[in-house]
Amino acid sequence: MAGKKYNEAKKLVDRSKLYSYTEAIELAKKTNVAKFDASVEVSFYLNVDPRQASQNIRGAMVLPNGTGRSQRILVITQGAKVEEAKAAGADIVGGTEILEDIQKGWMDFDIIVATPDMMGQLGRLGKILGPRGLMPNPKTGTVTMNIAQAVDEIKKGKVEYRVDKDGNINVMIGKCSFTAEALEANYKALYDQIVKVKPSISLLQSRAHISRESQFPQLWVLASEFLLNNFAKSSGSDESDFFYFSLRNFEEFSIYRE
Repeated sequence: MAGKKYNEAKKLVDRSKLYSYTEAIELAKKTNVAKFDASVEVSFYLNVDPRQASQNIRGAMVLPNGTGRSQRILVITQGAKVEEAKAAGADIVGGTEILEDIQKGWMDFDIIVATPDMMGQLGRLGKILGPRGLMPNPKTGTVTMNIAQAVDEIKKGKVEYRVDKDGNINVMIGKCSFTAEALEANYKALYDQIVKVKPSISLLQSRAHISRESQFPQLWVLASEFLLNNFAKSSGSDESDFFYFSLRNFEEFSIYRE
């Protein structure tokens, strides 16, 4: 049974209304009654087939206002790059000895940056790191010779985006403690990046949600006016064909504009 705080937060949301992303962000902040600083996440449904190489979207970018989350950075390298990584502020730096620790089950880190010369050995840990999303990749800037830059960008709030098997991209854009303006700027920067890199084949059939991660109601909301305008102009379809607002906690409710 839902608790009092859940029910109070739920009353703040009009499930029959279509919210803009600015309104959704305000609601995400207002409904955060948790004792911790909840994360705010944006989800894009891109209508792509990730099995097609041209539609397997993946990359990384630095959000203008960061994410509010600190990450333990592990740099795997050797030679002179070890000192470069330490000077850049990496939390852990090592070579083959670190790989052995990972093989034994040590996972006390959040992200790995590696130089190309270490990828041959690191690749052998694919079955361990891959499923956890920890394998470095050149597309996200985590396989590079410029270790200092990579570490600096991560500390400034670099986020990775990658389409999942259902054609969705989910990215954290900050914390509820952020100002609405900071969250809006982060969302807009991410949105512009996704529009820039996503295949034109699916450009006219996308939707986006903004949600808050906590045990209380999450807000999913349309945030793609650009796509709305282009879809309507190109197909003559009404926005109700694919735009919706949804509120969920342990169960999910989807409200389609009919």
